[in-house]
Amino acid sequence: MANPVTARDWSIGPRAQDSPVQRGAAPLPRVRVTEIFHSIQGESLSAGERTAFVRLTGCPLRCTYCDTPYAFKGGEWREIPEILAEIAEYSVRHVCVTGGEPLAQASSHALLAALCDAGYQVSLETSGAMEIDAVDPRVIKVLDFKTPGSGEQDRNLLGNLEHLGPRDQLKLVICDETDYHWAASLVLDRALHERWTVLLSPATPGCEPGDLADWILRDRLPVRLQIQLHKVLWGETRGR
Repeated sequence: MANPVTARDWSIGPRAQDSPVQRGAAPLPRVRVTEIFHSIQGESLSAGERTAFVRLTGCPLRCTYCDTPYAFKGGEWREIPEILAEIAEYSVRHVCVTGGEPLAQASSHALLAALCDAGYQVSLETSGAMEIDAVDPRVIKVLDFKTPGSGEQDRNLLGNLEHLGPRDQLKLVICDETDYHWAASLVLDRALHERWTVLLSPATPGCEPGDLADWILRDRLPVRLQIQLHKVLWGETRGR
């Protein structure tokens, strides 16, 4: 059996020693981390790509369908150079900072900037309930607008739309057909599909993927159906 390709054989990702954090730059703040892991991106336009995930701890929201409540509290304080060194072991191009709600930690901005400085393609999964204007413009933002079924609709900050760039994406998790109609009105009334990719994802449990697909087809809605690929592959296994 052939030996697996290693970073020594084929280094496709930035190296930790290449980061300015490693060259005597000013000390960076710490961040509280629930987990760092290497997996296949299951969502967004990067679905299917090998990715390093940094899951930060804490979230002010309590969505009805949340699948990572273990990130609400606990975690471990980590130094940003230490995080960069761990990610470098995976030899990835793409790093996804997720939560919880990453922006609930002010120091998340320093982490995002450090990852960009190290040469990674960086994406941020954020709820849309936190202001995003200070996020490094190099970061691809995946903004998760909350539907009525989430129980957190009132937390949406519509002003965040003004701070999205052409590479950024909008995501809406659909709990039922009522949520779908709400999302469709939001998309069409504000012509969101003309500026960004809009992703509709079925809540699990709650909304059958086939039903959501049928509604999109019925209404000719200009959105993209998103299925959580990582759950197709590994179910609810943590850190996958």
